[in-house]
Amino acid sequence: MTKEKEASAEIEEAAEKLVTCLTQKKQTVVLAESCTAGLVAAAIASVPGASAVLWGSFVTYALDAKEKLLAVPPQLLRRHGAVSRECALAMARGALTKSGADIACAVTGLAGPDGDGSETPVGTVWIAVQKQNDQARANVYHFEGGRAGIRDAAALQSLLEIIRNYNC
Repeated sequence: MTKEKEASAEIEEAAEKLVTCLTQKKQTVVLAESCTAGLVAAAIASVPGASAVLWGSFVTYALDAKEKLLAVPPQLLRRHGAVSRECALAMARGALTKSGADIACAVTGLAGPDGDGSETPVGTVWIAVQKQNDQARANVYHFEGGRAGIRDAAALQSLLEIIRNYNC
């Protein structure tokens, strides 16, 4: 099996597990995606029955999209950058506030092949998860490979973060 097919199978398996779990818990999830540009939501939506749990996804690739759609403060972006713990947490908070979903997952990172002019290396991805009325959590990952591989790895890890943090 090729790396791409293996990654696709892992993403599909994680999405199925998440949809089953959230369906049983009667909870909904919202995504705030930057570097994955909708891959996480697409993975969830590919599972039959996803409409019961997937609120939707904010694809906020550009800085002003993060500001306008998720209310990420511009001063936070200037101070910490888009690929930061602070930005990921603000994206998750904004997605929860705007959607009213039960759980939010935000992903922001550098998929390459070029960097963003900062010292942050390509492959750096921050993933934040937050449940309504709960403390947000954020983790940083350093994925290797090409652009597609980094995006797939970030999408898979986003699903796994939700599963791990909310006992699915």
